[in-house]
Amino acid sequence: MANPAIQAGKRAPAFTLPSTEDNRFRLTEQRGRWVVAFFYRKNSTNGCLKQVERFRDAKQVFQKEGAVVVGIGPGDLEAHSAFSKASRLNFPLLVDRDSKVAAKYGAWREKNVNGQSYIGLVRSTVLIDPSGKIVRVWDNVRVNHHVEKVLLALREERAK
Repeated sequence: MANPAIQAGKRAPAFTLPSTEDNRFRLTEQRGRWVVAFFYRKNSTNGCLKQVERFRDAKQVFQKEGAVVVGIGPGDLEAHSAFSKASRLNFPLLVDRDSKVAAKYGAWREKNVNGQSYIGLVRSTVLIDPSGKIVRVWDNVRVNHHVEKVLLALREERAK
């Protein structure tokens, strides 16, 4: 199922969230920069650990391309800070305690797993251009090779 809440060409929903760096992250303060925002399910789980580590390892490349990377997940600041430190992250994790931002971005929604339906976080990534518009959305992300796809899309969009 495609993301029901957002699409390319529309303005990215504004948000301000607590951050493991600089106390808070406000999307509107990032105007003039590319933003890669990815939603992850839970601190310290295998899949999420791989996800954040791959973004961590590519941070310098994203930075050279003029992009800011942020991870957004449920939980609290203490847990995010511990996860960030243990994973040696070089970008902020943002605290979406009640998943309201995830819902605005279509990442918090109904899921079906083995015939069971429930509400939960769908691993997603959004590429936002310097004017604040969404240019790409990856929904139901598989971790392998995802960072490379995001970098390729960033380069393609910058070249336009």
